[in-house]
Amino acid sequence: MSEATTSAPARVSLMRLYLLRAMYLVNFALVGTGVGYEFIHRVKAWDQITGAAFSFWAALSILSALGIRYPLTMLPIVFMQLCYKVLWFPLAYLPLQAAGRTSDLAAGFLAAIAADLIVIPWPYVAAHYFKNPGERWTPLRRGRLT
Repeated sequence: MSEATTSAPARVSLMRLYLLRAMYLVNFALVGTGVGYEFIHRVKAWDQITGAAFSFWAALSILSALGIRYPLTMLPIVFMQLCYKVLWFPLAYLPLQAAGRTSDLAAGFLAAIAADLIVIPWPYVAAHYFKNPGERWTPLRRGRLT
């Protein structure tokens, strides 16, 4: 195991771990109940895009439950959440604005983006995802364990 792998988790403060756990709990509770409510109260079958979106949010909620126990291991869930909310602005919100329309999601997405940027342990991310070597790309040779 490399130095970055063994020492990086120790550099994440307990407070940061609790902040991450709180974010996962909020995702699990709010997103999960929102998806559950829409699923139970839908009047007709969802179209493909709506079904895919609600499936995505259901998966985000379920995987966030794992993040409560494994906050660092499940960081890619937070990255995905951050990315889709950041991308939503130029891809969905700005075209709405250009058409003279608006969305009530914008304020919530901005708050969620800010929260993600605050709770993500950036030194851990740099050490774990950028400085550590990636997994191997080629098959193991006989007689070699790594």
